[in-house]
Amino acid sequence: MNRIRRTGALACAGAVVFGGLAVALGSQADAQQTPIDQLLSQPLAGSSALGKVQARLAEVAAHNGLPTDQLRQILATDKTAWLDADSKLFFREPGLTVAQKSPEASPRWARTAAAAATGPAFELHSKPGSNRVIYLDFDGHTITGTAWNASKGVDPVNVSAYDTDGDPARWSTAEQDVVHEVWARVAEDYATFDVDVTTQEPAQSAIDRSGASDLAYGTRVLIDPDTWYQSGCGCGGVAYVGVYDSTSQHDYYQPALVFTKGVGTGAKNLAEAASHEAGHNVGLSHDGTSTVGYYQGHGAWAPIMGVGYYRGISQWSKGEYADANNTEDDYAVVGSHGLALRADEAGDTVGDAAALTVGTPASGVIAAENDTDVYRVDVSAAGNYTATASSAPSGGNLDIKLDLLDSSGAIVASNDPASGQSDAGTPTGLGASVSGSLQPGTYYLRIDNVGYGDPLNTGYSTYGSRGAYTLGVSPS
Repeated sequence: MNRIRRTGALACAGAVVFGGLAVALGSQADAQQTPIDQLLSQPLAGSSALGKVQARLAEVAAHNGLPTDQLRQILATDKTAWLDADSKLFFREPGLTVAQKSPEASPRWARTAAAAATGPAFELHSKPGSNRVIYLDFDGHTITGTAWNASKGVDPVNVSAYDTDGDPARWSTAEQDVVHEVWARVAEDYATFDVDVTTQEPAQSAIDRSGASDLAYGTRVLIDPDTWYQSGCGCGGVAYVGVYDSTSQHDYYQPALVFTKGVGTGAKNLAEAASHEAGHNVGLSHDGTSTVGYYQGHGAWAPIMGVGYYRGISQWSKGEYADANNTEDDYAVVGSHGLALRADEAGDTVGDAAALTVGTPASGVIAAENDTDVYRVDVSAAGNYTATASSAPSGGNLDIKLDLLDSSGAIVASNDPASGQSDAGTPTGLGASVSGSLQPGTYYLRIDNVGYGDPLNTGYSTYGSRGAYTLGVSPS
């Protein structure tokens, strides 16, 4: 009897174990059959999200257009990375302290107040005619039918206009100055790409993408002063990753959001946040180290996808600084998400130099790391002349070396000042000038992009030293 009872007990135990195994296998099979966009019931951050999707990580990575190892690293190490209920990757940036939000005065630009978002401040374009757009939206927007609405369970959301004086129906000159400076800084960050950074609202069809054959599209970066989303996260901004060129559900993952309650109302902070959030849209992840999620930079330099609020020079990066945790090639990633480098406007040698007239400035962009722009100048009268090359006046990214060449291409004079910053919003030493006593004849001016110091810990290389410039020569 005892033997029979023991055998029965073993048989029952075996049935329990087998049944448990069957249930476990059944659960795994069910999980494998669950659509990727239904794996999560709610947004989850970092390692929590990774734990939930680990068994299907390769599929989730493909769903986000990322290599599996990269998504694993992002979720495992970046606390600001989230997967939403559809397993789409987005970032929630931390907000700043009250002291860090303190705005600096913007350069005076606007002349009169405006009763609506019209006039020069709302007609700014960095590259009109491009079929790619980054729209900086300051005047409010209705968000409806998007992932943001779904995550909050609120639809529609009517976002208020940017306002610093308590009068949202009127745009003061100071508010317009901020709009202008934010645009100028973001336009410089994206100057190397074939994209129009604008404050003039485009048709929605110019932002949305209906399919692979639709080649005119972009993103809206909404400057949001309200609390509908921000109060729940205390964050400075949110944006989905790699959705800029999506051929399906393009509008569902729009817009990128910058919260004034998280980063403040000053132009420098708003611009850094706007470029950063748009950077996520075009596929970029955060630049940090093994110990911090966002690298704050060194000297006068910081990466745009780290924290650029406190440095005069912020550039795109490939992780050349010490202990970098992200060595992705920013330019290559952005290029793979719809933003090609803009075409070169001046030749690289004296043989294909562009023409420059004494007294009439020219403008251009150093877009590729190995780009050099050469201009031919014909001097008709002997005398002293000065040539000046200037980087963008707000948030310049390009550090310039300027050479004056004679008709044979030999260097007559050269200048490359040391770069730095006078404060967090003002870089120094990015421009260059050369002077000389010239006889009548043909001369050439050559603009090169240069680095400064050691990119490991004191400066930057030529990689991110690209951007817009103006060049002029005049009697001195």
